[in-house]
Amino acid sequence: MPPLWMAALRFSSAAACLFAILWRRGEVRVPPRSDLPIVVSVGVLQMTAFTALGALAMQHVGAGHAVLLAYTTPLWVTLGSVFLPGRISGRQLIATGMGVSGIAIVCLPDLWTLFSRRGTGAQQGSGDLMLVVGAICWAVVIVHVRHHRWRSLPLALAPWQMLLAGVPLALAALIFEGVPSIHWTASLAMLVVFIGPVATCICFVISAEVGRRIPPVTMSLATLGVPITGLVGSVVLLDEMPSAGLLAGFVLIVGSLACVLTGSRRERSGR
Repeated sequence: MPPLWMAALRFSSAAACLFAILWRRGEVRVPPRSDLPIVVSVGVLQMTAFTALGALAMQHVGAGHAVLLAYTTPLWVTLGSVFLPGRISGRQLIATGMGVSGIAIVCLPDLWTLFSRRGTGAQQGSGDLMLVVGAICWAVVIVHVRHHRWRSLPLALAPWQMLLAGVPLALAALIFEGVPSIHWTASLAMLVVFIGPVATCICFVISAEVGRRIPPVTMSLATLGVPITGLVGSVVLLDEMPSAGLLAGFVLIVGSLACVLTGSRRERSGR
């Protein structure tokens, strides 16, 4: 199944599932005006942009490479905290420097070929850019979720956010990928059900519910295990061999996230 069609089906099926559950409970409500910004933020930036950019980038970069860049979100949240109330600590500045260095090591070779317009390297460079932009979009949403004044519960808004994502993703899929010819099998159907109604419904609702209760940096650090699992999984399951540059970038990026995490714990324990 083409990537954009998979993304569109993922959010459309998840929206239908949540609407059905809420309708059965008599809880389907049009979001109040004060919650529309968070509906648009999550639906457009996190669900649509992050998912579409990641799906398109995966056509040009390996799984381990992709997951490492896509989940640099904690770095961008920390960097963005400079513009928010409060102050950024020295530890966070060091961690940010490490993270930016790691991203540079991973991306610069591909970006060089992108701007030099050299074959497949240029495609990998464009994939890197998509992943980083997607991570920044997600970081913006994490900060917004924390600071938004919620009138509705995340569960009540989730189907509207997913519907807002599913429609443009379907239009983009139709424009860029055309009408798909999908050979449905039992395994594909099970995969779609898991990715859509199961994983998407549960993960996005939990993410929003937790994200409005804890600081943005802490929330973003909850994703720390994903790049580690993704890189290891790409080696074990997909037989990908990470380059020296990817491993060096991996160490710096994960080290930067761990630096912020340990600093946050020390600050909480010292209060």
